[in-house]
Amino acid sequence: MSTSYTNDQIYHILEDEIVSLKLSPGDTLSENSLCSRFHVSRTPIRSILQRLQQNRFVKIIPYKGTIVTSINLDIATQLIYHRVAVETMVLRDFIRSCSPTDVERVRYCLEMLEQSTANAADLEHFDINAFLQKDLEMHHVWFHITKKDYLWDLLTAPHPDYSRFIRLDIVGAKNVPDVLKDHRSMMALIDQRCDQGIEELMSHHLYGGVRRLGGCLFSDEYKKYFSSPETEDQ
Repeated sequence: MSTSYTNDQIYHILEDEIVSLKLSPGDTLSENSLCSRFHVSRTPIRSILQRLQQNRFVKIIPYKGTIVTSINLDIATQLIYHRVAVETMVLRDFIRSCSPTDVERVRYCLEMLEQSTANAADLEHFDINAFLQKDLEMHHVWFHITKKDYLWDLLTAPHPDYSRFIRLDIVGAKNVPDVLKDHRSMMALIDQRCDQGIEELMSHHLYGGVRRLGGCLFSDEYKKYFSSPETEDQ
């Protein structure tokens, strides 16, 4: 018995597969294959592919097909800069106003994050999605408590460059120990009610992927993921 999918469901399935790098930059999405997979006609599939193109996850090339876009490293790093600026201010506001209950909510999220790393040494069985979710849940606390949920939704919406860069960091750099250390440092600042050094910590944490991947970003192993200035206008 075939499953019935709505256009939105198909869109989000494909978006998630691109963001999670199950579909790599340069992969081709075939209309025929998608029609067969989701048991729908060409009309909704074309509409979904156009929506993915509008959001820069794919590029529709006449007479060639629909190609998954590459990661624009410049845009990804600009969004990291943006998040550092916003999150520094939000965490500072949280530290200055949080209640003891709010502090324990953050501590619980940190404990859940630590538990999610139980299989981190075995990448084959490590649940990357669970790790990312628990990471985000800890950050979300200070946005929620300071009534900045709209900003949080903007910062964490799936993005063709930033979201995939984060995944690349997890898979390629085995970043778990570094990320845990940063989150424990955040917890220490909250416990101490100390709002000094937040910007430095957030910058260290959010630029961690750039630092960990380092020169590998420009190696033959990773260049397939990234666009060059020459290919941006093609």
